[in-house]
Amino acid sequence: MEWNQRYTQTQQPDFEEIGTFIENPLWSELNSHLQQRYKVTPKIEYSKCAAARGWNVKYQKGGRSLCTLYPMQGFFIALVVIGNREMTEAELFMPCCCEYTQNLFQKVQFSCGGKWLMMQIDSQEVLEDVKNLIAIRAAAEGQKRNSSQTTR
Repeated sequence: MEWNQRYTQTQQPDFEEIGTFIENPLWSELNSHLQQRYKVTPKIEYSKCAAARGWNVKYQKGGRSLCTLYPMQGFFIALVVIGNREMTEAELFMPCCCEYTQNLFQKVQFSCGGKWLMMQIDSQEVLEDVKNLIAIRAAAEGQKRNSSQTTR
């Protein structure tokens, strides 16, 4: 059964139900990493977007999105947006990434303020790339915050 059919808009899943549906240890690994490293709490939200309708898990820090996770049967998708602030560092990091991530990054066009990378997490390699891209995103936010404090 599809995710959005199992959990309709009126049936919000809890974190345990999401993990049970995905049945992939990479899910727990990424969520633990995000909560511990960035000291953030996930938000389970419902999206009416036709491309990814249903419940997802959002991570934000300082009002800025780190990533959004979309449950799938046996894997999950991580949306990481690489904006102008982090584009140069992300481009420099790409040769260190697995082939899947490199190909996706090349293929996705810059639009709506960034490259919207919908990354299928089904291997440790891709998971590590996602963690690193989120770190780049978080560092860019920290640099912005620090520079705005010094200009006041």
